[in-house]
Amino acid sequence: MTKAKNVEEYIAMQRAAIASNPECGTSHYNLAVALIGQKKYDEAEAELHDAVGCSPTLAEAYTQLGGLCLRQGDLEGCLKYNQQAIHSRAGFSEGHGNIGFVYLQMGKVDEAIPALEKAVRWNPNFIQAYTSLANAYLMKGMTDKSIETNLKVLELEPNFPIVHNNLAIAYLENGEYSMAAEHCDKAVELGYDVAPEILKEIESHR
Repeated sequence: MTKAKNVEEYIAMQRAAIASNPECGTSHYNLAVALIGQKKYDEAEAELHDAVGCSPTLAEAYTQLGGLCLRQGDLEGCLKYNQQAIHSRAGFSEGHGNIGFVYLQMGKVDEAIPALEKAVRWNPNFIQAYTSLANAYLMKGMTDKSIETNLKVLELEPNFPIVHNNLAIAYLENGEYSMAAEHCDKAVELGYDVAPEILKEIESHR
């Protein structure tokens, strides 16, 4: 069977489940995720609203609604849905991570940091949240905290090019040029497009 056939079959199963039990939030959610996979965003959004209508604590549905807002460039909408996600389930790390990410996009670093700290506290393996948190610390001039956080990411994913790039920048800020060069070289080796001004500054200290 082709993959599309599998997806169609899966969608048909979820529709059948909803027909027999319209109040099952999980079936509405599962159908919505499959529809998002098919880029049927309007239909998916309606199913997600049904999902939270049936199951108000289904935090994942709120984050999916936030994701649909983000697709349309609606940062406020994305923020609002992710705030609903963490109200419905306080320890939902993805919601905290998304809130931090949106605040960073808005340039609100002071609001982003506590949200991202909560995200990694609830999920110590949340690589994207750690990466965003390290960037937020760097924006605040907290280079030591940024380095420490980036190094935690490398413990989880040693070959993450953007983190090596970010470490190069943080070490440069700290005047630790040999460490900056080491991580810059690694970022380049892993295919990351390091900014020319960073490369130039590192070369001047070799």
